[in-house]
Amino acid sequence: MPLELKFTVPKKLYLKDPQDTEYGKRLLSNAVMLFDEIGFESFTFRKLAAKMDSSEVSIYRYFENKHYILLYLYCWYWEWLSYLLDINTRNITDPKVKLEIAVHKMVFATKEDELTSYIDVKQLQNILITESSKAYHIHDIDEENKLGFFIPFKKLVEQFASIILEENPKFEYARSISTTIFEMIRNQHYYTLHLARLSDLKKASPILPQIEKMILDILFKIVH
Repeated sequence: MPLELKFTVPKKLYLKDPQDTEYGKRLLSNAVMLFDEIGFESFTFRKLAAKMDSSEVSIYRYFENKHYILLYLYCWYWEWLSYLLDINTRNITDPKVKLEIAVHKMVFATKEDELTSYIDVKQLQNILITESSKAYHIHDIDEENKLGFFIPFKKLVEQFASIILEENPKFEYARSISTTIFEMIRNQHYYTLHLARLSDLKKASPILPQIEKMILDILFKIVH
């Protein structure tokens, strides 16, 4: 049985937390599928309602717009990664091993799909790979930041940065390299699939192990 995990998502993103109701969980599940199928630009509440065999009015009881749904799903994913890092590194005392485990869990996050029954994390990761720029490379970023929409991401960055500092307490750029690594995981996956000349990874080979090796090689050289 999958765990019914509930994560804290910024309250101003929703009118009613979809994690609290069966309809809301179905909304999230179908939103993930639809974003993955047609992308953010083509996504509409009408199409989501049709996919759910529901009404647009019911969806508007939970969210004001599709951007907030996308951000909600991102925040859920960031909280979920934070949870994975916490439970898998909690009792690890060797800083190097702890950092290796943290990188592995971030890269292979989709392998933990038994943790939830209503969100397909593989599809959700696909959305992050293809649609990440629509979340925070936007005109209203400063206003959304003031509303606390990116607190889960900031918390995840601080969490990973603290693990880096256990490996080397004198390293000056722990947060900067943490955010760079998160972007690298998504961007290198995307480039390998669609813009191969922007990456040294090989599309013909499994991509995730290549990403993990590349990040560990770069990370330990930079940190030291």
